[in-house]
Amino acid sequence: MDDIQKLLAQDRSHLWHPYASALDAPVMFPVVAAQGVHLELADGRSLIDGMASWWCAIHGYNHPLLNQAATEQLQQMSHVMFGGLTHPAAVKLGSLLVKLTPKPLSHVFLSDSGSVSVEVALKMALQYWQSKGRPGKSHFIALRNGYHGDTFGAMSVCDPITGMHHLFSEVLPRHWFAEAPACAFDAVCTEDHLADMRRLLEMHCSEVAAVIVEPVVQGAGGMRFYSPDYLVQLQQLCTEHDVLLIFDEIATGFGRTGKLFALEHAQVCPDLLCLGKALTGGYVSLAATLCSEEVAAVISAGDPGALMHGPTFMGNPLACSIACASIELLLSQDWRQQVLGLQEQLQRGLAPAAELNAVAEVRCLGAIGVIELKRPVDMARVQPMFVERGVWIRPFGKLVYTMPPYIMDSIQVAALTAAMVEVIATL
Repeated sequence: MDDIQKLLAQDRSHLWHPYASALDAPVMFPVVAAQGVHLELADGRSLIDGMASWWCAIHGYNHPLLNQAATEQLQQMSHVMFGGLTHPAAVKLGSLLVKLTPKPLSHVFLSDSGSVSVEVALKMALQYWQSKGRPGKSHFIALRNGYHGDTFGAMSVCDPITGMHHLFSEVLPRHWFAEAPACAFDAVCTEDHLADMRRLLEMHCSEVAAVIVEPVVQGAGGMRFYSPDYLVQLQQLCTEHDVLLIFDEIATGFGRTGKLFALEHAQVCPDLLCLGKALTGGYVSLAATLCSEEVAAVISAGDPGALMHGPTFMGNPLACSIACASIELLLSQDWRQQVLGLQEQLQRGLAPAAELNAVAEVRCLGAIGVIELKRPVDMARVQPMFVERGVWIRPFGKLVYTMPPYIMDSIQVAALTAAMVEVIATL
């Protein structure tokens, strides 16, 4: 126990955790190991991880096949610069991503994290129009309740009011925000649902480089699900107004919604696609931005004849090797049935929460289960309550939600959802 307290004291003295105070740090729970769907705490307790480490550990932890991929790659090289060099793992990963995503996506730019993949997509869109001699198309349209990351370009297309970045509003580039889709997942979008987006495109299309959206699921901006039909009509609007379309699938890619990519719900292909999180199964940070042949050709034909971006760890061999193994592992299994099974279990387990006074709505899609409360969660009070019940759930705002590893069995899901309902019942 003394060792645990020493560890926590050093953590408080030196480490700054995400969205937390450096001086009045929240309670921390030291993890010493992870296996399957469980996190092992330093005090001996085991927690069922309902967050898949912020949605990326889709295969759970310490998977032998992913461990093997990492070990074998380490015997060759852990890293090599991607400028002027290439290597088999990156080539294989690029080919896999192009094969799995719809035409006309054909070129893959590898980067370090989801936020950076969004930065790259924005820069691609800007360079595309500069290369076409239309530099005035230098702004973006995004959705209310949208979230695309924490770097400056990504922050600029997050909702400036309901998002987490209002402190930086005076220094961020100014873009336009359309009303979030109000059409339910299983509904048809009407003209009213597209009216605000249409209005903004009609007013500003000569200044807009691209529209960026999270397809079907708005993640950290509210865990909102909306109709795929919105995407069908949005693509038509973008084509009509000569504007590129960017899909941010960092949270939804690789099966989370019941389709390999959320865009498949609508059978719509964007001009640019951002991927991350589950790309490596939660092992190593890696992201990708895919673009169409036209986007790549136009950028490459313009001045300076290159995309002006190049992260130091771009195309990291270790990350690429694990990503290939993670994708192959996913495709080798009946992952669709796994995810649909999780959806049914989450719906059944979370349904009792709908009767609680504190709850505004319960909703599930694929391996995503959400309980939206009427008031924000008191994290200092609620977080330990989940740990006491043997589960790891990390709420934010009014949302108590789970995005579990796909390998979670029905008994584990039942324990997870029961803990969620039980804690909320105390509020």
